[in-house]
Amino acid sequence: MTARTSLTVVLAAGEGTRMRSRLPKVLHQIAGRAMLAHVLAAAPRGASDKVAVVVGPDHQAVSDEARRVSLDATTFVQRERLGTAHAVLAARDAIAKGADDLLIVFGDTPLIDASTFERLRAPLRDGAALVVLGFHAKDPTGYGRLLVEGDRLLGIREHGDASEAERKITLCNAGVMAMDGKTALQILDRIGNGNSKNEYYLTDAVAIVGELGRRAVVIETGEDEVRGINTKSQLAEAEQVMQAKLRTAALEAGVTMTAPETVFLAADTTFGRDVTIEPFVVFGPGVSIADGAVIHAFSNIVGANIGKNASVGPYARLRPGTVLGDNTRIGNFVEVKAATIDAGAKANHLTYIGDAHVGEGANIGAGTITCNYDGVDKHRTEIGAGAFVGTNSSLVAPVKIGAGAYIGSGSVITRDVPDDALAVERSAQTVKQGWAKRFREMKLRGRKAKD
Repeated sequence: MTARTSLTVVLAAGEGTRMRSRLPKVLHQIAGRAMLAHVLAAAPRGASDKVAVVVGPDHQAVSDEARRVSLDATTFVQRERLGTAHAVLAARDAIAKGADDLLIVFGDTPLIDASTFERLRAPLRDGAALVVLGFHAKDPTGYGRLLVEGDRLLGIREHGDASEAERKITLCNAGVMAMDGKTALQILDRIGNGNSKNEYYLTDAVAIVGELGRRAVVIETGEDEVRGINTKSQLAEAEQVMQAKLRTAALEAGVTMTAPETVFLAADTTFGRDVTIEPFVVFGPGVSIADGAVIHAFSNIVGANIGKNASVGPYARLRPGTVLGDNTRIGNFVEVKAATIDAGAKANHLTYIGDAHVGEGANIGAGTITCNYDGVDKHRTEIGAGAFVGTNSSLVAPVKIGAGAYIGSGSVITRDVPDDALAVERSAQTVKQGWAKRFREMKLRGRKAKD
């Protein structure tokens, strides 16, 4: 059987003024990923499947995000806001190419799942012209009701137009639809604007399908999956739903979380086997954790690859570009940025490692910092395998510490150190006998004189 082609039209033109933000609504993030990116990630991704994103004028950032997530995405601008059907027809050129299936979804429904798109497409293969996604609402007030007879969808009644009996219906319109791609334009072009707002509504497609002698059907999903987001409160609620979903998936994959409700994951966080995560850990985008690693409490990790059996935290911060080798140890109040820490190396306390490479088995003492920024440019620090850097050392980049070298505690290293060498940079210690006693006596005499 020949694979069916699909076109997914994502309506991302909404301003979202109730978000009280300069950021376009669909670019607000859930689990470290823009709402629009979640929708695009769920859309069919086969070689013959295409994506069209409808944006508002002056929303270049939305277009850029669409192309970042889906390189072949085409963007179209809806210059006037004349309803949902009008928004879909902004992508007329893409629809006219005649994909087998046309999927219509909104950019502010980030919880929609890829499997739902597949379920939407199934009735099209059996001859349906239109498939509408519905859900049973706990409180259906304000939602359009789906009027069904058997397996057929007869209409969508807006809440304000519904009779008392129709308002008791809990099966509501989620707004997401699938259409037979061969007749989609015929249906969309027949939608008029004979309503109080003079706008073109996708919901009118149901009646038009009936007039054409074709079949419209409903498939159902849970209410959480089709949450639309228009306010920061709704954004926070959706974050909670997404986090619960991600935590469950991680637990089912074998991750040990002692207090999962306190752990925050990104949509793309990946885990190996036998990973342990202690309470109050936050993961940003781009984190992968290999087998047997332990992430201790109160750590913050973004854009990092963590090797097998590594130990991170507690209270550690891993920033983008961090790569930890197998059996590494990053301890409390250690920050790592744009640095590779090779297998078996450790930095156990109060340390900053930025723009650096730490060799296998090296030891970085407490209070050590790589001085990577000169006020204008960043510079790299290279620390060789087996090197020992004593406590409270400052390594002023660019600088290289050789394999097996030893840096004396309290040193400020500004020049390269050869392999197996000792480098110590300190002033000679001066001891003045009795100075402290004389100093205190002088201060006390001064205080009494003031009194």
